[in-house]
Amino acid sequence: MSDYRDYLNKTKLHNNTIRKRRRRRFMFGIVLSAVLIFGIVFGHESISGEFNCAGVGEVMDVISSAVSQIGDRKLPIYSVETSENKIALSFDAAWGAEDFQNIMDVLDAHDVKVTFFMTGGWVNDNPDCVRELVDKGHELGNHSEHHYDMTTISKDEMKTEIMNVHDAVKELTGYEMHVFRPPYGAYNNELIDMAYSCDYYPIEWSVDSLDWKNYGVQPIIDTVCNHKELGGGAIILCHNGAKYTAQALDELLNNLEGKGYTIVPVSELIMTENYHMDANGRQIAD
Repeated sequence: MSDYRDYLNKTKLHNNTIRKRRRRRFMFGIVLSAVLIFGIVFGHESISGEFNCAGVGEVMDVISSAVSQIGDRKLPIYSVETSENKIALSFDAAWGAEDFQNIMDVLDAHDVKVTFFMTGGWVNDNPDCVRELVDKGHELGNHSEHHYDMTTISKDEMKTEIMNVHDAVKELTGYEMHVFRPPYGAYNNELIDMAYSCDYYPIEWSVDSLDWKNYGVQPIIDTVCNHKELGGGAIILCHNGAKYTAQALDELLNNLEGKGYTIVPVSELIMTENYHMDANGRQIAD
């Protein structure tokens, strides 16, 4: 993870992280108190008519019943146990959009829908890309406002980092995001709880393409397709701004499809009810 931090420190994102934060705030304490006192349960939101995310009241049950713990440590979702050959392909969008259209063209050619986890800076810099993702039926995911290591900030700051992006995307497109990926993959119990309380499923990955290391086209393909964790229920991590990802994508998809995998967005892979998680963050149906 330290190598990844060093890489991002050289990007535009970390050279321009001082941005005006949006002042819109969700009064979580008030809402939670209302839920506890009056038993208010918010309705489900739907993504593309398929993905229903629990409301705040129900999320409290999810936290207590479905979040895996190793001792006192809570875990996000890394993968899903399934008999189907479904895998999720995701792109972290924290910097750059030079290759965005090439990536879209390849995804269109394969008729594949994926998840883009976006930072607030990326949303602000590339509003047309965000709109195109929605128009083409891809899933939008939250990657925090500034790409901080969120284990180093306060609970209030965690909430702001998540909800600022949520509000910006909703204002721009009307889209309600419900999947969140912590920057650097770094998390703690407080962040997992905060993600759920903000009506988000915290998402990691089981297959890292290592495209951010800029090793070349073939290493990306080999790393993913030969990964020991590749299989039904895997979540693959790529980056839209990495040097060789766009060039590798077509052959990567050819290989994955040749292995019989159906590629879907994260929300079409994960379970939203009647599941538990093992110590590796793998969802298992009850």
